[in-house]
Amino acid sequence: MQDFLETEDEQEEELSLYEHYRIVVDKGQSLVRIDKFLTDKLANVTRNKIQEAIKQDFVKVNEKKIKPNYKVKPLDVITIAFPTPPRNTEIIPQNIPLDIVFEDEFLLVVNKPAGMVVHPAHGNWQGTLVNALAYHFQQLPSNADGKPGLVHRIDKDTSGLLVIAKTEQAMTHLAKQFFHHTIERIYYALVWGEPTPLEGTIRTQIGRSPKDRRVFQAFTDESIGKSAITHYKVLQSFRYVSLVECRLETGRTHQIRVHFKYIGHPLFNDATYGGDKILKGMVFSKYKAFVENCFAILPRHALHAKSLGFVHPVTQEKMFFDSELPQDFKQVLQKWENYIRYEK
Repeated sequence: MQDFLETEDEQEEELSLYEHYRIVVDKGQSLVRIDKFLTDKLANVTRNKIQEAIKQDFVKVNEKKIKPNYKVKPLDVITIAFPTPPRNTEIIPQNIPLDIVFEDEFLLVVNKPAGMVVHPAHGNWQGTLVNALAYHFQQLPSNADGKPGLVHRIDKDTSGLLVIAKTEQAMTHLAKQFFHHTIERIYYALVWGEPTPLEGTIRTQIGRSPKDRRVFQAFTDESIGKSAITHYKVLQSFRYVSLVECRLETGRTHQIRVHFKYIGHPLFNDATYGGDKILKGMVFSKYKAFVENCFAILPRHALHAKSLGFVHPVTQEKMFFDSELPQDFKQVLQKWENYIRYEK
């Protein structure tokens, strides 16, 4: 079953010593100790952990073992292979309320609030959706990563719908639907500017940025990353920002956020991909104050997993669920609508 698991606009991936890396040093890189270099490159990894990894020969430069005081040189190829974590990491059940949209004996659909991490990971071991599921439901089947019930994920600051499997049969069947891209997924995003054409398809490869492993990037070279396809339609234009419907054909990490940055329209207040700055409109004091107020109301990237459609794994019934935009998203849309009306 695990071969079918695919992440959907996945939770912010927190790089840890359990992952493997290959980093090619820039031509202009100055000489610097490798432990400092890697600490700057890898998120959520301390210098002490890097030094320990070097001592245990998990870090190589140009395929050779190195000492902790090695100084990185331009075009060095650094490879990092850490041991995988134990699969039996204990998940602590926590009594966290769940917004359950639908439930039967085989699956449930939940509406995740923004700010909730989907599953425990480096830096977020408690307070996640999985901790809540472990409390409310016993003996959920585990996916390939040992996470109970999860078939797909959305990132921490994205709100919206997720389907959770309650049986092995449901997990296998739903995971196959994700793998074969037959799941219907509709997202609403508020983006800077007005995409042209107003309706279209974005096709690229998506992979980790070679300059910053914490973020992802769109590539046109088919040998890099994985194929990513997003169909979009502008629903409402507010001159400086637009409300866009996105239909995912594939589910790559941060796909919508990366694709709209790629076409020059980052998501509103997306700090990771440059949307937390004023990208459209004259930066005079009144307009600047208005945008900053919107940022304060919606202190996250403006993305909501609005609708989810799939075939029920047992009854074979076609199921479709829709959700309302959360209050912070709706409030910002209303403010932009009022701003444009008064500007006229």
